[in-house]
Amino acid sequence: MLPWLPEHPVQFPPVSDALDDPDGLLAAGGALTCDWLVSAYRRGIFPWYGDDQPILWWSPNPRMVLFPEQVRVRRSLAKRIRNAGFQVTANQAFDHVVAACAAPRTGEPGTWITPEMQEAYETLHRRGIAHSVEVWKQDALVGGLYGVALGPVFFGESMFSLEPDASKVALVHLARGMAHDGGKLIDCQMHTAHLQSMGASSIARTTFIGYLDRWLGEDNLDVTRPDWSFEFIGSAL
Repeated sequence: MLPWLPEHPVQFPPVSDALDDPDGLLAAGGALTCDWLVSAYRRGIFPWYGDDQPILWWSPNPRMVLFPEQVRVRRSLAKRIRNAGFQVTANQAFDHVVAACAAPRTGEPGTWITPEMQEAYETLHRRGIAHSVEVWKQDALVGGLYGVALGPVFFGESMFSLEPDASKVALVHLARGMAHDGGKLIDCQMHTAHLQSMGASSIARTTFIGYLDRWLGEDNLDVTRPDWSFEFIGSAL
């Protein structure tokens, strides 16, 4: 049976207990407080569930990751970055980025970014734990991404585009900014062709957890601030 987590204490089962089908489903219950979310991310776990479900926690195997220095910028994307008139910022419109990521998308029946999830990540943002990268064109928000930054790791949650390649531009700026300033890993969670085309790759969950144990695993280590400055994001290219 799937373990049910009470609201207290904040404690997860080992990720090795996660199901194979559906891949990575670990537990249900708990809460979306800062303590629960920080504890989850530093252990390689994230929440993902629908409106009609309890909170579900996941740790898939394999895990899709992007090492910042390995981000791939194809010629066509480099041309758009130079010529499309985009401006890139960080942490200037977090709530708007989350709302845009939660908006219905063509061919999809709904969104997993429920109002409860939006509120939880907005709280993390106010505490300096969740961050956004915004892509603007003529003062309009046309793309972006958001996620959780702990130590040298950025755990990506979602991205959106209203202009071709705008989310890719956000990811390239994030990766280049992290590579410039000491960031080590972007967690992309699960495989997509879009992310693979940009240099992300799948690694074993045990390898991924090994990275987190090395960088975030000490219980007395304050990981709730990134090891790099988001000031570099907008000028990373």
